[in-house]
Amino acid sequence: MSQTELFDRSLFRLRRDRCAPQFHTVNFLKKEACTRLADRLADVKRHFPLALDIGAHTGEMAAALAGHPSIGTLVQTDISAVMLAEADGLRVQCDDAWLPFKDDSIDLVMSALSLHSVNDLVGTLIQIRRILKPDGLALLTLPGAHTLWELRQALAEAETTVKGGISPRLSPLIDVRDAGNLLQRAGFSLPVADGELLDISYPHPLALMQELRRMGEANILNNRDKTPMSPALLREITASYPTNAEGRIHATVELVTLTAWKPHESQQIPAKRGSGVVSLKDVL
Repeated sequence: MSQTELFDRSLFRLRRDRCAPQFHTVNFLKKEACTRLADRLADVKRHFPLALDIGAHTGEMAAALAGHPSIGTLVQTDISAVMLAEADGLRVQCDDAWLPFKDDSIDLVMSALSLHSVNDLVGTLIQIRRILKPDGLALLTLPGAHTLWELRQALAEAETTVKGGISPRLSPLIDVRDAGNLLQRAGFSLPVADGELLDISYPHPLALMQELRRMGEANILNNRDKTPMSPALLREITASYPTNAEGRIHATVELVTLTAWKPHESQQIPAKRGSGVVSLKDVL
C-alpha cells in the first residue's frame, strides 16, 4: 500500500469480503442504481453482444438486465471474490482499477456505485476505453459530491466541538460539473454527465452509519483516524444531525451517471469553435 494513494484498496477488499453474506439486506441503493442504468440502456437502439459489469457486488446489475434485448453475454467483475461468489453467471475476480481484458474486446462497459474508491479514476476510465471496441459504450454511475452532505456537516460540527478539529472520515466524491472533463481526459467521445438526487430516511444517525458499514462503505482513506469514535463524539453527531418533524433524519445520495463512447470514424464530430458561418446577430 502506497501512502501517496488516497484509498486503502486492501482494506476495501477485506470489508467487501466481510459484508458479502449480508449484503442482500442493504443492497437497495445498488439495485436502484442498476435499475436506472438498465432503463437508460433501453433508450440505446443497439445490440451489445459482450457486456461487462465492473464492481458487480452480488449480481444486482445482472438481475436488472435479465431478459434485456440489448444484451448478449454479460461478464461480471468485483474486487471481492467472496462477494462475487454470491452472484450468478460469468464472473471474473479482479480489482476495478486493473481490468484483465484484451484491447477492443468489449461492446458495453457498465458500472454502478463501484468506481468511487479507485485511486486513479482517470486511469480506470482509460482502461475502460482501452478494452471497449471502437464505438463501444461506457455507462457508469458513481456517487456524486452531494452524497451524504448532511452526515459530512454533522461530523465536522461534532468533531470541532469535541476534538477541536476535523479528521478525514468520508471520501471525496465526483462533482457532476467535472465528470465530462474526466471523460474527455480519458479519450472518450460524445461525453455526457448528469446527476440525480435521492432522499433516504433513517430513524437515527447511528442507523445510517451502521448501514454504510454493512454495505462495505466504511472509511478506507489512508490518512483516516484509526481510533474508534468516542461516546461523546457519537452523542454530538446525533445532536448535530438535523431531524424532521417525525424525529427522523434524511440522507441525500447523488447519482452521477457518465455516458460516453469509444471514438470511431462513424461518430458525429462537433464543429470547431469559431467555424460557424451564420452570425447570431443576424438570427436574433
